[in-house]
Amino acid sequence: MDDHTEQLDKTFAALADPTRRDMVARLAGADASVSELAEPYDMSLQAVSKHVKVLEEAGLVTRSKDAQRRPVHLDAEVFGLVAKWIERYRQEAEQRYRRLDALLDSMAAIEDTQTKAPHTKEAS
Repeated sequence: MDDHTEQLDKTFAALADPTRRDMVARLAGADASVSELAEPYDMSLQAVSKHVKVLEEAGLVTRSKDAQRRPVHLDAEVFGLVAKWIERYRQEAEQRYRRLDALLDSMAAIEDTQTKAPHTKEAS
């Protein structure tokens, strides 16, 4: 397994949890401490710390030391890898739809040609 695949696996696994997705969304607006991240949730600081650790291991967040505070920062770099992966498959799907559209257009053109062709009456 290459590094990109492993990184994507960790990222998608981390983002599979709705609490962690919410934390990422909140961190997109501003850095926060673990206790600040914990405020809207009905869970212990230890549980929130575990969520942050999963995000950290996935490369989605980093923590720094700012005096006595340890703010959690969103690391947008990993999102570039995810966006690139998604874009690859979006383009492939788009190409398939274009081929399907072309096929349907050619079938419609054939049908139009056949319905507009004059019908000959058989001699009695």
